[in-house]
Amino acid sequence: MIQRIKINLDAVESLLYFWQATADKEKVNERFINDVSDMEGYKYIYDEEFTKESLRKILSAVTNKEIFTSQNRKEGRFWNNNLWMLEDLGYTDMMVSPLKHLNLENLATDLKELNTEKSYEEIEVIFVPAHLEDYYVVDNKLIVNFFRLRPEDGDLFINEKGLVDFIEEKIRTEIL
Repeated sequence: MIQRIKINLDAVESLLYFWQATADKEKVNERFINDVSDMEGYKYIYDEEFTKESLRKILSAVTNKEIFTSQNRKEGRFWNNNLWMLEDLGYTDMMVSPLKHLNLENLATDLKELNTEKSYEEIEVIFVPAHLEDYYVVDNKLIVNFFRLRPEDGDLFINEKGLVDFIEEKIRTEIL
């Protein structure tokens, strides 16, 4: 039975620093970029087309203001999304601020009542600046693509659906 829903913003927080430093014309060192590519959240989006090395090369090119030639659509989208974040850090903040105040306690309480075959005590919602997909599900983890969030009037939406409703739907239909 679900006891709690944990929110993980580590990947977003790390790229917030990266985007701010890059916008301020500071060079982000390779060690930091390597540490980012090793973060748990990114491990869930890696595949044969978008690898740890893809992420490393793209972030390195962004911070060094180098042209990046993508090998596939996933790399190209990730590259473009990072450049988009750099264009307007105010918009980026409108995406991040509601996440920092996101409270899923009521949702956890509602989901406790469900009788399902799976008996996860904790569900983790991980926000990751990703590439193509809106979300990924791995066991008891819902990985939400940060770049798919759309801020509007202090709230966040994904595909015209409120973020909390989106999270609830994915947990009910794909995790439980």
